[in-house]
Amino acid sequence: MGKTCSVSYYLDTRRRKGNGLFPVKLRVYSPLHNKAKQFSTRFEFNQKEFQSVWESKKPRTEHKELRKKMNALLHKAVDSADKLKAFSFREFEKVFLRKNGDDSSVIFHYQTVIENLKLNNRFGSASSYQLSLRSLLDFIYYKNLKSETSLFFEDISPDWLNQYEQYMLHVKQRSKTTIGIYLRSLRAVFNSAIQEGVIELSLYPFGKKKYQIPAGRNIKKALTQSELKILFNAQANTPEQARARAFWFFSFACNGMNMKDIALLRFENIQNERIVFYRAKTINTTKTDLTPIVTFITPFVQGVIDMYGNKQDSPKQFVFPILHDSQNFKEQFLKVKHFTKFVNQNIKKLAQLNDLSNEISTTWARHSFATAAIRDGKSTEFVSEALNHKNLTTTKNYIAGFEDGVKRQFAEKMMSF
Repeated sequence: MGKTCSVSYYLDTRRRKGNGLFPVKLRVYSPLHNKAKQFSTRFEFNQKEFQSVWESKKPRTEHKELRKKMNALLHKAVDSADKLKAFSFREFEKVFLRKNGDDSSVIFHYQTVIENLKLNNRFGSASSYQLSLRSLLDFIYYKNLKSETSLFFEDISPDWLNQYEQYMLHVKQRSKTTIGIYLRSLRAVFNSAIQEGVIELSLYPFGKKKYQIPAGRNIKKALTQSELKILFNAQANTPEQARARAFWFFSFACNGMNMKDIALLRFENIQNERIVFYRAKTINTTKTDLTPIVTFITPFVQGVIDMYGNKQDSPKQFVFPILHDSQNFKEQFLKVKHFTKFVNQNIKKLAQLNDLSNEISTTWARHSFATAAIRDGKSTEFVSEALNHKNLTTTKNYIAGFEDGVKRQFAEKMMSF
């Protein structure tokens, strides 16, 4: 008997199997939910055998081993229920249906996190975890020269992580920023497993006097005022380049709005010559005190809506023909990814034709907006509100990522009263 459920066996006599026997089901009943669920087992008997093996107080000698195995499975079900802080059939199944070794399997826990992210429609984060896991498995292959399908928490020590870092830097030639992204995912998997109580805290390889995840310096790139003017006035060679530029500058003009938020805009977000919206990223990570971003509709912004937007039929309609309500969350994720790739590819081509950096991307629009605000003498508070940062510390850390020239201009403007 578990704390929050009862577990029992019953012989399902509704239909015989091909061998003439009936399957034995494990019945889990939750009084809290007033619901029962049956789980298949590998046991099967006729009615007389079931009575002898399971229901009798003293099974016959030849049935004692079977009784022992059935008891083991029953106790596993009870233990699985007892491990849960709050019983639910979904969480019970996750614990109960684990195979032997899954508790200590890094791969299993990665896959669990990835599946949960997908269930919550966080496909970008799920993809990041998949890339992290793939990188770890590639490292195992490199070390052992064979494909590995197992990786356990006890295998990963500070020394192992240092070897992985050197492999990524010198063999794969990846940046410390990429290494940091991958290993923060691994650290989150460790933390999840420890919180579940399936591994000991002593196995945790991160922290002081252990392994410290490298913090790569991700310099934020932005266009200067003269470069913005060149790109804005450049002759587009194709309609695709013109469209990409329009959306790049739409982002710039709307406080650095990212491509996903542009795609998610609905006509109801347009209010009194303003665009009022919530960052999708913030909605996924913050459940309370959500603050909307407000940007003003300039003639340029209105022109992009008029040229590339839908004809309004209802307030709930998307502003741009990028997404459709008939699409599920995964389809919308892929559409946004494709749209962002389209803008990146074509803005790069236009930039190259005009002797601008070929590294330009949609993120540069956000950074260029912040840089323009700093150069114009705007306060930290203004930049913080415009970028929808939680606090001024976040904004200061954001500004710290810019090149020294931009930071110097910001420091000088601070004293321009």
